[in-house]
Amino acid sequence: MKLRTSRRASETPAATAAQTDYTGAIYGSLLAASVVVGAGTLGSFPRLELVLLLLCTGVVFWAAHVFSRLFGARMVHHLSREEVRRTCAEERPIVDAAVPPAVAVAISPLLGLGVQGTAWLALGVALAGQVGWATVAASRAGASRRLMLLAGAINLLLGLVIVVFKVALHH
Repeated sequence: MKLRTSRRASETPAATAAQTDYTGAIYGSLLAASVVVGAGTLGSFPRLELVLLLLCTGVVFWAAHVFSRLFGARMVHHLSREEVRRTCAEERPIVDAAVPPAVAVAISPLLGLGVQGTAWLALGVALAGQVGWATVAASRAGASRRLMLLAGAINLLLGLVIVVFKVALHH
């Protein structure tokens, strides 16, 4: 997953790594989990429909984020083609975060999972991504182990709220 970085000419690669922005990856993972929960009952081809729903939702939210950032920048100055390209690339982790759950859905028949098992697998993959990216972000920011655990725990709690919604909506 390519993540957003901001680098000045005077910065070293190590300094740039510390400034990597994991927001899109964390947000995209939570979005993917929400899509799985909100998908509910799908039609005749539930796996294909869920894969497409995950990927298309990621693309729509990516486009909304790009537009929002560029619109705000446009109010300040004229946009260059390079700025548009860079903003598109910087927001790409939102789309990238939808790929692992979509792959989980696509390979679920190989694991012998039914539609419900597939949904739980995709949800687990999305939440693992969310917690993982939050923990990596805290680590790369130089946070203490305690703060890294806190970042992971908070994101796990957010993910568990999504799981509670899934259980409540389907029972």
